[in-house]
Amino acid sequence: MTTTHADMTAEGEAPAFYLTEEHHPEGSTMLGFWIYIMSDCLIFAVLFATYAVLGRSYAAGPSPADLFELPVVAVNTSMLLLSSITYGFAMLTMEKNNMKATLLWLAVTGIFGAAFVGLELNEFWHLIQEGAGPQRSAFLSAFFTLVGTHGLHVTVGIVWLITLMIQVGQRGLIAENKRRLMCLSMFWHFLDVVWIGVFSFVYLMGVLG
Repeated sequence: MTTTHADMTAEGEAPAFYLTEEHHPEGSTMLGFWIYIMSDCLIFAVLFATYAVLGRSYAAGPSPADLFELPVVAVNTSMLLLSSITYGFAMLTMEKNNMKATLLWLAVTGIFGAAFVGLELNEFWHLIQEGAGPQRSAFLSAFFTLVGTHGLHVTVGIVWLITLMIQVGQRGLIAENKRRLMCLSMFWHFLDVVWIGVFSFVYLMGVLG
């Protein structure tokens, strides 16, 4: 007589857990992730709208032209744009089932992403040191909230990237890992598009306007 999992548990023995393959209806994961991306779009739309309303409320404090250094911001922007390109290379090598090359391009993507976050944190630090923290004016509150929210998303993306690299290293380019990499690709490119909006609307228009 075969002992079932329930019988073993009832007899006081430790239950056994097994790793099983994921089974999702075709396209359900991507559809769910698109819904998430759209919800994130709404969040950033609200933050952009808030900045549009408060972006000129300086409270006799510094303006964007006084604070922002476009060359530094341009370097930071290039880091994120390059990370988007290298992630594209990772997806191309993934389609060829080249695990080593995929992991290499993912690592390069993570390095560019970490450089972006590092430069952004350095900018925040210098602004706060100059007395231009988020409490100084409505403009700075809106600025720190918008740019900080984007930076937090990139940080989460880096953690997600590292997690997927570990999973790919352990289990290879199986269908589940490919699906996860596709979802992260959508997320990463979405953050790239949002940052282009931040660079144009907040930094470029702030300094030149």
